[in-house]
Amino acid sequence: MLLTPTNERGSQMSVSGTWKLTIDTPMGRQESTVELTTDGAALTGTASANGETIEIFDGSVDGDNATWKVKVTTPISVTATLTATVNGDEMTGQAKAGFFPAAPFTGVRV
Repeated sequence: MLLTPTNERGSQMSVSGTWKLTIDTPMGRQESTVELTTDGAALTGTASANGETIEIFDGSVDGDNATWKVKVTTPISVTATLTATVNGDEMTGQAKAGFFPAAPFTGVRV
């Protein structure tokens, strides 16, 4: 079976996977690894950075667009909302954490 962008299975697979993210935050560049899994429109997974792994929550996916939240505890405690667009093995998006301005990020599938 060929997977095409209009194929439901192809859309679900476009966001699923392990991603290395680089976020340009006001406190400097932050790197993390995100493991994402889709089930229909639901998005679940984990985010790992600085020796800590946390569950993502309130995740959703619509084709190649994804949104999820993480509760960050280091260096400060804040909930971050990430919105992303996937294009093949690349991801671009914005991370918004508390009162900080939105920070752009890029990601590559690993």
